[in-house]
Amino acid sequence: MLKHFSIFLILILTLLFITPKKALAITDPLSVPNNKFGIHIFSEKDLPDAAKLVNTNGDWGYVTVVITEGERDQDRWQKVFDEMRRGHLIPIVRLATKANGNTWEIPTDTEINNWIAFLNSLNWVIENRYVIISNEPNHSAEWGGKIDPASYATYLKKFSQALHSASSDFFVLPAGLDASANNSAKTMEETKFIRGMLKAEPDVFNFIDGWNSHSYPNPAFSGKETDIGRGTIDTFDWELAYLKTLGVTKNLPVFITETGWSNVDASEDLITSRLIYAYKNVWSDNRVVAVTPFILNYPNPPFAQFSWKKADESFYSFYTAISNLSKIAGAPKQITKGDILAAFAQPIIPIGSEYVGAILAKNTGQSIWSQNNISIGSETSDFSIKPLSFQEIEPTRLGLIVFKAAAPENTGIYTKSLFLKDAKNEKITNTFSIEAYVVKIDQNQINNYFAGVQKYIKGLLKI
Repeated sequence: MLKHFSIFLILILTLLFITPKKALAITDPLSVPNNKFGIHIFSEKDLPDAAKLVNTNGDWGYVTVVITEGERDQDRWQKVFDEMRRGHLIPIVRLATKANGNTWEIPTDTEINNWIAFLNSLNWVIENRYVIISNEPNHSAEWGGKIDPASYATYLKKFSQALHSASSDFFVLPAGLDASANNSAKTMEETKFIRGMLKAEPDVFNFIDGWNSHSYPNPAFSGKETDIGRGTIDTFDWELAYLKTLGVTKNLPVFITETGWSNVDASEDLITSRLIYAYKNVWSDNRVVAVTPFILNYPNPPFAQFSWKKADESFYSFYTAISNLSKIAGAPKQITKGDILAAFAQPIIPIGSEYVGAILAKNTGQSIWSQNNISIGSETSDFSIKPLSFQEIEPTRLGLIVFKAAAPENTGIYTKSLFLKDAKNEKITNTFSIEAYVVKIDQNQINNYFAGVQKYIKGLLKI
């Protein structure tokens, strides 16, 4: 009997250890209503214009931003994230090293922990923390002057493992590759680069959560919107198909973080019509999570040809055209939680009367609290809570929530247990109890009481 039990125990333990792990990212971005419209920005000053572009006729679009090692300022980027939250913009953050002339330094393993400490210090806008590891490493200028798919693959895997260990909310994306690059001293053809990555780290793509594509319309960023395959706005489809031929079977939602036409050879009207076609017929692919064309505001060299804003601060006509397109009202998952620090109500309440109370609470989640999405719940039914009133409370902030309640019809000492709940009626805070003495008293007694208090105060003032 003991022998059989031992075998049974071994089998159970074996099953526990070989059970596949669940996906690390908290939310499949395509499992909720998703507005895939987005834009790549250079500065946080462009956030208001980005919001008008991607959220007109929709909500919760995307912005791609770049943070370099020298810009890891928690105060600055928390303010940026807070502004994104107010504007309903979902950040996609590309991590970069620092530039030496025209070449970006190779990232080092020693910086991984510094990045994680910085990224974890931020209160992110939504549950999923979209992070891109580096940029176009099949260009030597993006990888310390070298082309080294093996070292990039190892770095990507190591960084991804560290991020996922730090928080399951990190949604890791690889660097976008230049699909139109050829084999030369300064560039490597994409398929060769990917094969080099897999040769060094055969399971590297098991450690990413989505695919990052630079689906540019080439040649010269001037290809037709109807072109398909490699080097077109449909590059992402070709890339996913190629990965499958290499045995990569993991489902990878697509983030097109760079794309767009050059205005060197194309008029505003032509770019406008091409973008509209792309959004309606190509990027409408149900595998695509976000499309953030490059770039909203950079009307000077070297990116003037891609800028959606002119040097005179006006926008090209395609900005307005894309703003006016119909979009989805996205509903990304946010963490909604908080703490009730104190609750107040008058200690003596006349029977059957209404009274005012207040809750001092701290928002410790990601969503902005308002009267539309937060209400008061109770574990007792003696007091009837009526509509509440408070100003919006942002994450990390304290706020006072004022409410009205009706006292019971019977006298006695009552304890009211209060908590806050979200729009789904789910409890989001601790429970806090307040106590009140309900008494039978008529209006004349109340008037006499306050008259006595007033007289007493006047007497004190004469002293």
